[in-house]
Amino acid sequence: MSQNNGTLNLRVARIEAVTPEIKRFTLVSPTGAHLPAFSGGSHVVVLIANQQNTLRNPYSLLSSPYDTSSYQIAVRRVDSGRGGSVSLHDTVAEGDLIEVTPPVNLFPLIKQARLHLFIAGGVGITPVISQLEELRLSKVPFELHYAVRGEEHAQLGKELQATYGEQVHLYRKGIESRLQIGRVLADRPLGSHVYVCGPDSMIDATLACARDLGWTDSHVHFERFLEQSSGGEAFSFTLGRSGTTIEVSPDQTMLEAVEAAGYSMPYLCRGGACGHCETAVLELDGELLHSDDWLSDEDKAGRQKIMPCVSRAKCNRLVIDL
Repeated sequence: MSQNNGTLNLRVARIEAVTPEIKRFTLVSPTGAHLPAFSGGSHVVVLIANQQNTLRNPYSLLSSPYDTSSYQIAVRRVDSGRGGSVSLHDTVAEGDLIEVTPPVNLFPLIKQARLHLFIAGGVGITPVISQLEELRLSKVPFELHYAVRGEEHAQLGKELQATYGEQVHLYRKGIESRLQIGRVLADRPLGSHVYVCGPDSMIDATLACARDLGWTDSHVHFERFLEQSSGGEAFSFTLGRSGTTIEVSPDQTMLEAVEAAGYSMPYLCRGGACGHCETAVLELDGELLHSDDWLSDEDKAGRQKIMPCVSRAKCNRLVIDL
């Protein structure tokens, strides 16, 4: 298996459309070797050449943790994004090599759970698929409640129904009744854990319902499926330790601009959820534009921390501790 600076060069063995917007990519080692092990809920980061920049998009692994002969990822095409998903859809073909990072898990199963409940919407099903595979040999019960926009978006759900039967509840708009999150969470035994991934509205509704029903925060887990679009004006910031000024283009994140300049900083999720890239703000003349799920409201109001993987600034001067 070819490696480059800690990443894996994998061959695209198969590409298949699973919805009008989502393609599933099967990736294998060019030498036929087994790939690094992972657990349910893991993701990899795909490196995508984009003009002068290299985009780094995280994608959940769909394949079974018990079979490391290949990885599978699902890529939703986002035409309004920075171009990474469009490039994967339009320019990558079977047989091509792509570069990915080794798997990281920020959305793991809780081994002590007496019941696993999964709530997912749309492309948010992707981390759940490998979690269900991990539970295949477990005697702990689980349920999946999966909502999609209609029949043409239901293929992944129907595949899961074929594998897990009545444990999978599919809610297709216009066919089944609407998913009632409160009903899913109500009257569950002590020791139950719920995992939710999907649109922000679904995650927020699940957190609110769980709170109202008396669930403890430690039993509620979520992963926001963030599309990596920068969507902001160009700006610059300074690295406090070297005095280097970094220019950030509208289609870059601060983290990517740092990497493009030849510097490195810690990261895991690249989606503002894990806290690994939390960085102190040393000087600020302007406004921080926070887009993460990690910092508290108090932290954001304090203007002394930023998550460079997703957040930006509108400022005359910004100096960070790097």
